[in-house]
Amino acid sequence: MADLPSWFVSVIAAIYPGFNPPPAHVYDGYIEGEFTYAAPASGGRIEEIGVTTGDQVAKGALLFSLESEQYRAALRTAEAQLAEAQATLDNLSTGSREAEIAVTKASLDQARVAEDIAKTRLERGEALLARGATTQAGVDDLQAALDEARASVAQLQAQLTVAELPARDAERRAAEAGVAAAGAQVDLARSDLDDRKVYAPVTGQVEKVFYEIGEVASAGTPVVSILPPDRMTALFFVPESERADLAPGGIVGISCEGCAADLTAKITRLASDPQYTPPILYTSDERGRLVYRVEAEVMDPDGVLPGQPVTVDARDAVQP
Repeated sequence: MADLPSWFVSVIAAIYPGFNPPPAHVYDGYIEGEFTYAAPASGGRIEEIGVTTGDQVAKGALLFSLESEQYRAALRTAEAQLAEAQATLDNLSTGSREAEIAVTKASLDQARVAEDIAKTRLERGEALLARGATTQAGVDDLQAALDEARASVAQLQAQLTVAELPARDAERRAAEAGVAAAGAQVDLARSDLDDRKVYAPVTGQVEKVFYEIGEVASAGTPVVSILPPDRMTALFFVPESERADLAPGGIVGISCEGCAADLTAKITRLASDPQYTPPILYTSDERGRLVYRVEAEVMDPDGVLPGQPVTVDARDAVQP
């Protein structure tokens, strides 16, 4: 800000005794808190609220929860589907059940006994035929009975081999994919259920609770706002003539009623678009001028409150 001539200041001071233009690079401003808002990922009726306005909460503390019976049922359904898919995969991987294999083995043993009996009878028939004590037709019947017994043994042996084999690769891969899909559904259902409880994302003071128990909160709508103690920003406005003197990263001094001495803030943002001077910060003669909004993060904001008026001394932050 260009310095006013001393004679002009004297005249203005005589007309307006309270008029005292600030020195260059010293500005009026105020503190703004950087609030963190806690909102549900999905809408629902609020079942529990664990905090009240003014409470100090630690990161991870329960803020509120929504009704979740429907989500618990969805998780149980997903877990049942996973168990079914896993059982199908296990069955395909290990072949038939042990009881089924045992039945096949018993039938095979019985068929082998029948084969031995048929073989013994054929041998006796052939001996009788050699002595002329039986007919060729009788021996042929015994041979047919032995062939039938051997065929039964071969069939049961093949069934046992198949029963002990796992499923084909394609069937197994399909079953594995089914297990993976069912597992993903369980993870999703569990995540949805976990989202019904919302915990504090930061440590700080509860600034406001926007809902009451029984009310319905929409997805993404803040239910609780938290003010972290270390996230305070000093906002002030710089005239166009002094804007080029400041830059992000510059350190400015902060002073206010009740604030700690030697309070500082780091400039984090300078607006690129001008705006009209806020009337509460400047005299009526200067309200038509354009200024630029500047934000500075307070370095040690202990005792600083949102909305608190401050004086910003940026003389040490002026670019050479």
